[in-house]
Amino acid sequence: MKLVLYDDAPHLIDDSLQSPPPVRLSDRRHRAGILTDDGVVPIGGATAGLSQYTSQRLMVSIIDNFDRLRPEFESIAASEEPIPLANVQLRPPVPRPSKILACIGNYWEHMQREARPLNMFMKSPDAVIGPGDTVVLPNFTDAYVFHHESELALVMKGPSKEVAAADWKSAVFGYTCFIDVSARYEGRRTWRDGSWMGKSFDTFAPLGPCIVTADEIADPNDLNVKFWDNGDLRHDYNTNDMEHRVPELVEFATLIMTMNSGDIISCGTNHDGLGPLQDGDTAEIEIRGIGRLAVNVRDPLKRKWERGVYMGPESTAAATRSQQP
Repeated sequence: MKLVLYDDAPHLIDDSLQSPPPVRLSDRRHRAGILTDDGVVPIGGATAGLSQYTSQRLMVSIIDNFDRLRPEFESIAASEEPIPLANVQLRPPVPRPSKILACIGNYWEHMQREARPLNMFMKSPDAVIGPGDTVVLPNFTDAYVFHHESELALVMKGPSKEVAAADWKSAVFGYTCFIDVSARYEGRRTWRDGSWMGKSFDTFAPLGPCIVTADEIADPNDLNVKFWDNGDLRHDYNTNDMEHRVPELVEFATLIMTMNSGDIISCGTNHDGLGPLQDGDTAEIEIRGIGRLAVNVRDPLKRKWERGVYMGPESTAAATRSQQP
């Protein structure tokens, strides 16, 4: 099942109505639905009794009560007419997780070496944006460039603490797509890498378009991940290339801290195809079995960087191989 949060599409909103005061994305109240091939099926009737004072609270309540709600959700999806996708605006399915943990590297990238120690950093939950939203590059020049990193993300169910790798499924509710936008010094070194602040600018965590429940993904370590910048394929890899696989990620994270429902663990990226995001770009990530997330890019300083991409030796990505000299 693919769960979403959504609003009416902008063209359906009556501009003559008085606009409400602006609120943070995480504080808005969106509606919940099931994403199908034909559109979004509203499930508001089934969720009316849940805590939903914010959209994040609504999705957390759905995760916590999903086993009870699922039969009714399935009945609604089978019987109700979906709203066409053209008439909805999808929102991030978890607008403000209490935690975003992101793996550092975590892909072999065709290197013959020992696995690097598993490590993660925390990314600001306020950086989350969703489908059709805009990544806004910061209005200063200390960072040299801003890169895309396409990643599989785990959506947790909790409270989960000290979960053994063998029991990892008990702590994972589902999966979504994640773009880890990253400020860099020259080269691939993250800006302010001692603190990882270069990962946490506002809008630097596009997430969505949905949460696919875990039962629909047979093996999270066998998913194709693709990323396009302005229609040009940049990332193209399989999650079977992870150095530390999903069960180990769950064990490691929950050993250190309690993971709550709606928290995110992003699994790292294969850097083949890494390149800059810049003003006017459309960035799109697609993961097989989950879906496609597209966001826009705006740079108030209108900076330009070469369109070239990072190509490691003996690159495994067809798109990067084709661009090697």
